[in-house]
Amino acid sequence: MDRLPPLNAVRAFEAVARHLSITVAAQELHVTPGAVSRQVQVLEEYLGHELLHRGHRQVTLTRKGADYYRAATKALDLLRGASSRARKTPRRQLKIRAYTTFAMRWLVPRLSGFHAQHPDIEVLLTTSLEPVDFKRDDLDGAIRLGDGKWKGAVAHRLVSNILIPVASPGLVKAGPPLRKPADLARHTLLHSIARPDDWAYWLEAAGVADLIDAHSGMTYESSAIAYAAAAEGQGVAIAQQFLVEADIASGKLKRLFRQSVDMGDFTYYLLTPSHRPESAPMTQFRLWLLEHLSDG
Repeated sequence: MDRLPPLNAVRAFEAVARHLSITVAAQELHVTPGAVSRQVQVLEEYLGHELLHRGHRQVTLTRKGADYYRAATKALDLLRGASSRARKTPRRQLKIRAYTTFAMRWLVPRLSGFHAQHPDIEVLLTTSLEPVDFKRDDLDGAIRLGDGKWKGAVAHRLVSNILIPVASPGLVKAGPPLRKPADLARHTLLHSIARPDDWAYWLEAAGVADLIDAHSGMTYESSAIAYAAAAEGQGVAIAQQFLVEADIASGKLKRLFRQSVDMGDFTYYLLTPSHRPESAPMTQFRLWLLEHLSDG
């Protein structure tokens, strides 16, 4: 009887093949990109052929890799389903509200890691800009921007809110020079409706507020759309650093200048109701968030 392939290696390969990115797979699995690469190499050595074509900034599947990915996906789905049916404890629901950009760029790519650690907890995630009222809204927790002071809520600080300008490497290379902050006058500034003053804060800190109109340029519904527009070369976005770190690491976006602005206490917090005890699933989610995001 043939021995089973190394399951950790199969899981690592499946994540890489699904995202076509070692970096994103590493974020999902909560290990380093080097560890993911080694696991894929272990699987390739076990199978005796390559599964990935490794380019400078991206990976693609070989023909055998594509075949193996389809088989691995089916096998892992069967295993997950069998595990779900075999669990004695029912799934518990956890209702969380977040901003669209935070959900898309940080939370959603990592939720599978939480589910892997807590398969009995089902996270129901919704997005909204509306203020949270735990006595009115059917929520267990919410991720909000503010100064840490909310009526009717316990606030847990998550991460520093540091603003930096970013642009596509193509724009930096082909567009007007971007060697100093004053050079932004020759570029389109990209904004988010939800964060209309971020450019003003940064330009003031950079000492060029008198040279550049902080509200000129193009405005989008969310920061996520502004970052996507920047990656497409439409202009320069003012970004929350922790939300674009993966894009900077992958080369999709480039940080401009050394100047940054730390917004201090005005940052992201996890809010939980103060008028009722925290549920066990909410405690698990809070501890997971703080472990993977808190910068102390």
